[in-house]
Amino acid sequence: MPMFIDTSPAGECIFCRLIAGEIPAAVVYEDDQTIAFMDIGQVNPGHVLVASKRHAANLFELTADEAAAVMRTVHHVAQAVQETFQPPGLTLFQANGKAGDQTVFHFHIHILPRHVDDGVALSWPRKEPPSELLHQYATQIKNALANR
Repeated sequence: MPMFIDTSPAGECIFCRLIAGEIPAAVVYEDDQTIAFMDIGQVNPGHVLVASKRHAANLFELTADEAAAVMRTVHHVAQAVQETFQPPGLTLFQANGKAGDQTVFHFHIHILPRHVDDGVALSWPRKEPPSELLHQYATQIKNALANR
């Protein structure tokens, strides 16, 4: 992931500047709604970022159509990354907000080819709440979905 935190407004966003052609990028794919380019902080060869072209700071600011377009591009590019680099694994990573470890505040998804012992750690503590609590959470989410 990048080693900087971009909290600038959309007009100064590093990804918006990249999309506008103001800063160079190794672009691998582009369509009307998305752009895919090499991450300058390559974790492994073939590490690509897919971003929405319209500035949206996070998942919650995307339209459903933009979210679908990003995932179509991720699917398309990930297949090319797999074919080109043949990694034994692949991780998709997307973060929202500082608490979610987001570092660039323009929606994007990492396509990260993976290898055994590549130094990437995606882990969290399992809390395993009781079944009743899981059902309560599910009901809360179902209610929120029904009210949308």
